[in-house]
Amino acid sequence: MKNLLKNYINDLKTALDNLDHQKIKEISNKLIEAKVNHNSVFLIGNGGSSATPSHSAGDWTKELKIKTICLTDNASAVTAFGNDTAYDNIFKGQLETFLEPGDIVIGYSGSGNSENVLKAIQYSIEKGNFTIGITGNYKSRKGGKLAKLADISLIVNTTSMERIEDVHLIINHMIKDYIKEYLSERNE
Repeated sequence: MKNLLKNYINDLKTALDNLDHQKIKEISNKLIEAKVNHNSVFLIGNGGSSATPSHSAGDWTKELKIKTICLTDNASAVTAFGNDTAYDNIFKGQLETFLEPGDIVIGYSGSGNSENVLKAIQYSIEKGNFTIGITGNYKSRKGGKLAKLADISLIVNTTSMERIEDVHLIINHMIKDYIKEYLSERNE
């Protein structure tokens, strides 16, 4: 048990040490641009990769005043699209209604291969919107298809889904703090 806990912490530290800071800055700057231009940011993901965007939508809306919407938070829409069309359409279907020019779509997927996330990102690209993929090396896939598809991709360097999900929330808090600092400096 002691080795399990130590290994978990060591792997988490390694994943954090290997984060691409430049990409975190690029993502943060794109979100600042969305705020300045009064655009919306849509967050999508499944399971734990849905909980993190939900948490972050609350933080970014309240603390940053960025119009941030987590598309998993509308259970009626998710289940209607899943039941009436296909589960692969739960995000794309909502984006067909809400997505406006200049909006940003951020897809979260530990494997990078969630079909509903990929379908929504592809739709967003076809509409000319900027896309971001936040993914991991789950099952050694190096970010999966999402990493290749999105305009900016940030890959968490661990094969553990738990650590990927841990780091995704840390990334979102880092983005929030980066933007708060930027906004604070601009107001001084």
